[in-house]
Amino acid sequence: MDKTMNQHERRHIMGWWPFGKKAKQTSNSNDPILKDTRTWLAELRDACEMNFDQPEEARRQIRYMQVEWKEAMDRGDMSPSLREGLEGRAFRLLNSTDKEWMNWLDDLNFWKAGWKPGLDEGNEA
Repeated sequence: MDKTMNQHERRHIMGWWPFGKKAKQTSNSNDPILKDTRTWLAELRDACEMNFDQPEEARRQIRYMQVEWKEAMDRGDMSPSLREGLEGRAFRLLNSTDKEWMNWLDDLNFWKAGWKPGLDEGNEA
């Protein structure tokens, strides 16, 4: 075999070459673990409760989370219904007075998976 041949030419002549590049793995074995509804809710609730006495800081964190939710949605890591539920909560938290803020934090139904805007609107007053 000619030593001036490149690796591709050698591979073509030999029909097999053990030192070539490995083929890309196409399995989904390295997929990231996706967050579930409870995890997203827990992150939102934790940010709010850690800053219960600083609603403005919590609101800043919520706005940051909204960007994360959009990115997760764009990647297909979040369902539209989950994002809708999170955004419904974020809307209420971002637009609440300090008194309403505390009411939302204390409302156990508000933090349950499956909560829908309009089902428990009595807390906004």
